[in-house]
Amino acid sequence: QFPFGRRLPCDIYWHGVSFHDNNIFSGQVNKFPGMMETVRKITLSRAMRIMQDLFPLEYNFYPRSWILPEELPLFVAEVRMMKDNNPSWKPTFIVKPDGGCQGDGIYLIKDPSDIRLTGSIQSRPAVVQEYICKPLLMDKLKFDIRLYVLLKSLEPLEIYIAKDGLSRFCTEPYQEPTLKNLHQVFMHLTNYSLNIHSGNFIHSDSVNTGSKRTFSSILCRLSSRGADVKKLWSDIISLVIKTIIALTPELKVYYQSDIPAGKPGPTCFQILGFDILLMKNLKPVLLEVNANPSMRIEHEQELSPGVFENVPSPVDEEVKVAVIRDTLRLVDPQKKKRKDTHTLSEIPGPAVQQGGGVVCEGAAALHKRRCCSQALFQGLGWMDEAPASLRERWARIQGSETDPFNNPFSAALPSLCLKQVFPKYAKQFSYLRLVDRVAALFIRFLGVKGTTKLGPTAFRTFIRNCKLSNSNFSMAAVDILYIDITRRWNSMGIDHKESG
Repeated sequence: QFPFGRRLPCDIYWHGVSFHDNNIFSGQVNKFPGMMETVRKITLSRAMRIMQDLFPLEYNFYPRSWILPEELPLFVAEVRMMKDNNPSWKPTFIVKPDGGCQGDGIYLIKDPSDIRLTGSIQSRPAVVQEYICKPLLMDKLKFDIRLYVLLKSLEPLEIYIAKDGLSRFCTEPYQEPTLKNLHQVFMHLTNYSLNIHSGNFIHSDSVNTGSKRTFSSILCRLSSRGADVKKLWSDIISLVIKTIIALTPELKVYYQSDIPAGKPGPTCFQILGFDILLMKNLKPVLLEVNANPSMRIEHEQELSPGVFENVPSPVDEEVKVAVIRDTLRLVDPQKKKRKDTHTLSEIPGPAVQQGGGVVCEGAAALHKRRCCSQALFQGLGWMDEAPASLRERWARIQGSETDPFNNPFSAALPSLCLKQVFPKYAKQFSYLRLVDRVAALFIRFLGVKGTTKLGPTAFRTFIRNCKLSNSNFSMAAVDILYIDITRRWNSMGIDHKESG
């Protein structure tokens, strides 16, 4: 916050929603230019479809998707063809508005004719996907997983995954979709912002129970049933890496537009929220990627009609404080000057990794959660500036009347909760970075640095330097091709700010 203007440059700038400050010439920013646009439902679906066309087996973790309204005729035709080929196929589809969040505007349909076309689909584009009808259930409830991923660097690519996440539960027992229950959002949609309004929502002081739990608690239960949780973690890590690889080409174009090479500017990092659903066979399915995952560690509790109080959420505090703390540790500009004796937490990597495992955390997890807040403030030297309310709250969490903010910081920080997965496993995924190389070629031929579109002159240069023109393909034909490509691109109704 700079109520009186920024006086001195900062080491780290923490933006609330998106990268938006053009007056930053150094330091690090917690947002990538273009990330908000890149992970929108339509843009994400396009990126995943490109990779599915190139590598169908590697990208089968993303549901089949169609973009509305431009692909509505294609959606109708393909569904009709699939039903003709398999009369027993009884699909369900989920419609998600492109710019929607927190479950807003999402609904289920059984047939393409059920899409709501009353003007909204034109003004509010959407993605329609195959609905996962057979998810893994826990306590007869459907749930999804929110995992936190740190994209620490785009070039070179560096990815970290938090070793724990959140499991967010529906609040009505799950039944496979029928015409009678399609509208029951508390049964089918796992969004916390929806289910918190259900009378069945359970706020729990335990990380193992309630309508929001830690992912590690789910893994413990699966492990006790004999499930292969090491393979599950391996599949999740693979899903995250492949998704980031699909997004990086678009991100690089945005990045060079806002921070052109050779000019002073900050470096970027960003915490992303990956929403993942587990199928009955424990196959992870990517639902969406959130550029601005909530980092709140409390929830509202109604004390009396119309009177609310913010109450700490142990589950959110367990997971989110550690993610923020360790993100700051990893991007800390002074870290090279200090000796860190701690190693990365061990969680299983992709299938080639040997060893590792999942441990049910009991007292150790509780101790770590209590240490998180203190470690965050002490490690960054903010102890003396902490407000009295936070001092009191910390004393309560510790179960002691002693004010720890007045004590010298002597205990070591907890081990990192963030696990590096790239470039650690780069060799296994490097062959997937084909579109990344296309993006690098695209950026190389951009006529004006800082733009996101290839102009006619730059397109000519690209054709000429790559020796694609000959007697049968003249430069006049190149110009006609450019006009045709531009016309088709504009007819797709894509935001003019999107890179092309």
